[in-house]
Amino acid sequence: MEIERTNLELVGREDVHDLAAVLGTVGHEEPGGRHLVEDPCPAEFTWDYEKGARPRLDRLYEKAKAAQWNARTDLDWETAVDQERLVVLSQMAGPGSLRWSPQDVAGTVLERWGDEEWLRLGMENQNWMLSQFLHGEQGALLCTAKIVETVPWIDAKYYAATQVMDEARHVEVFSRYLDEKLSGHYPINAHLGLLLDDIIGDRRWDMTYLGMQIMVEGLALAAFGFIHSMTQEPLLKQLLRYVMADEARHVAFGVLSLQEHYAQLTDAELRERQEFAFEAAVRMKDRMLMQEVWERLEVPAEDVVTVMSRAPGRDEFQVLLFSKIVPNLKKLGLLDAAGGWLREKFAEMGAIGFEDLADAAQEADAEADGSPAARNLA
Repeated sequence: MEIERTNLELVGREDVHDLAAVLGTVGHEEPGGRHLVEDPCPAEFTWDYEKGARPRLDRLYEKAKAAQWNARTDLDWETAVDQERLVVLSQMAGPGSLRWSPQDVAGTVLERWGDEEWLRLGMENQNWMLSQFLHGEQGALLCTAKIVETVPWIDAKYYAATQVMDEARHVEVFSRYLDEKLSGHYPINAHLGLLLDDIIGDRRWDMTYLGMQIMVEGLALAAFGFIHSMTQEPLLKQLLRYVMADEARHVAFGVLSLQEHYAQLTDAELRERQEFAFEAAVRMKDRMLMQEVWERLEVPAEDVVTVMSRAPGRDEFQVLLFSKIVPNLKKLGLLDAAGGWLREKFAEMGAIGFEDLADAAQEADAEADGSPAARNLA
């Protein structure tokens, strides 16, 4: 009989909505600027070189080869970016802005903030957000290189090799945008860092897929789409559109690969994958509190808890980011496997309503031929 693991055992706290506990973990750069993770996963050769044995993966590989773009020449890096103006415009945009009403900040240090402090918050948030995209893309780069080593099928190795190039390009563009267009960098968010360590440190190849291709890339695809729809900065808008075209294929790759594998697993093995997906979901939700920004601005944690508890739309926005994840977990059979445990967890998080949206394998970008540059995506 399987022993039910508690939230405390899975994510380190019983109440997944405990904001004070989330804020207690803040990311910091390590001495020397390097972070090492033990990777016990064995590399696997295959002597079956038959290309196209898995036709849908083969088609995705062919599309990926045609969809390459050059980060240096396909984006207009001469575009001037006025970060302060962008923040001011975003703070006028209503509920999604980071400038809250007097009643939302009453009784906190933010109550005494003027235009200068709110402007700095907006700019620091931009710097932090793009920094997390950058760190996440490096995590994807490492994970996809690991998939090339460990996945047992040649069609998957072929496709994963194209994604390694994609991820290197994404690291390049986010790093350059931060260096040339924004005003500062942040270390990796503590919760994102813990998740990436878990994904890289697991010896099972399918856990790399589940953690990165389904969970991290799925949330990134939703976040990129939201920011793309909101931003008025043309270079960032074009950059994100190009990256989104790649990410749609990456998530589809995870769905197509894991469907076959998960059909062969026992209920106990599927339950392990469900728990891993839940842990990943909580860690990704936790990072949205942008702890590193509040620490840099010297806002007390108790005031952040107060403001975030009142912030209009905060929960709705965080849940919205799971719109690309839940349908894919359903497609993989993980929502309802092993007694529907994961379905209950996502229902508690308020995200189960996304289950009937299109899964990643149906994404238009995943099905499209030709590079984003050739398709002139805007």
